[in-house]
Amino acid sequence: FLLGIGVGAGNTSATVSVLEQTEKEGIPKNAQNWWSVLATNSLIDMGFVTSIFVPFLLSCIFGGKHLNVVWGLSVVLSVIPTCLWCHPPKQNDAWEHVHIPYWLALKRYWKSLLGLSLAWSCHILFHDHGHVSLYIISCTVLNSGNCSVTGGSSSLIIVFGWALFINLFYILGSVLGAFLVDEHGLKDMMIVGLLMQAIVGLGIGVMHDAVANHIAVYAIAYGVFLGLGELGPGNCVCVLAVKTAPVAVREQFYGTTCVIGKAGALIGIWAFPQIIDAFGGSNVAEGITAPFWIGGGLTVVSTLATFCLAKPIPHNGMKAEDKAFRQYLEENLNRLDVSVIGIHPNVGLGMRYGQRPKVGTIQQQAEEDDTVGCEELLCVTQ
Repeated sequence: FLLGIGVGAGNTSATVSVLEQTEKEGIPKNAQNWWSVLATNSLIDMGFVTSIFVPFLLSCIFGGKHLNVVWGLSVVLSVIPTCLWCHPPKQNDAWEHVHIPYWLALKRYWKSLLGLSLAWSCHILFHDHGHVSLYIISCTVLNSGNCSVTGGSSSLIIVFGWALFINLFYILGSVLGAFLVDEHGLKDMMIVGLLMQAIVGLGIGVMHDAVANHIAVYAIAYGVFLGLGELGPGNCVCVLAVKTAPVAVREQFYGTTCVIGKAGALIGIWAFPQIIDAFGGSNVAEGITAPFWIGGGLTVVSTLATFCLAKPIPHNGMKAEDKAFRQYLEENLNRLDVSVIGIHPNVGLGMRYGQRPKVGTIQQQAEEDDTVGCEELLCVTQ
């Protein structure tokens, strides 16, 4: 609950703010998505790998004993990256002081909202189960009777070691996708990644008996499956959710898709252990392969949702969408004057429907700010 308030709620505004910096001057257009992926999903994946490496290293130091010390040190060390976090500057945005007609925003973006929310939820439900229940499913897979990757050992050192090896594929998939996303586009990369992941997941289900007793093959196959999830949807769904909407409703749009997506993680935590038990448990092949079959089907659903409902995002897509949304409001809501919004950080503060800033007020604001000419602001109102 406390993590949900701190990390979960802060994730929305922090992610939006970071991705807005990728369209600043000095960032090449052909590297915008590259920076977007590295600054979000790749760093998150590094955090997941580190969260396994630290207790693995501490377990090795203490010989698998003194687990209370391992737990305490792991929690304390997790605070250090948080202290190093520096929130980027917020954009000068007068939209936050304007009464936004959310019903018009929903009318314009409902398809993308539905598509990305559904795709995110289906993807995260199986791919990594929210990066939380991943450990439940991973331990089940690693310790199953038909695929004894850990040799049936309950040693934390062995379990953490194999989990660390498999989770390294997260970083490999994310970094590889980062180098491809600008060339192929966010939407196309997400679709390709989902299709490849579905193929590998279904392939694991079909060939499970053939590779179950080959430890390295099974671990690599499972790692490739997870890595493909990062190459496509893991990298792209977050960036698509942020860059699809204009700055006026960007945080609300991303927050909504994120909440619905994380709901898939909650369902995955509860559902997949039940599915494994329903098919005979983790000691039989059917119990282990059932999640891969169901997950492959969910991946196809996620692919269709992305293909049919999500829209492609070009370079400088956020700036273009901001302008398009302003024009959309002007055409559909005559009572709202948006002509001066964004020209000056103080222009439009507190404005509501039908209100227009006075020329004298604009002149006074221009005189107080040497970077904005009075004539430029006056031209907007004339």
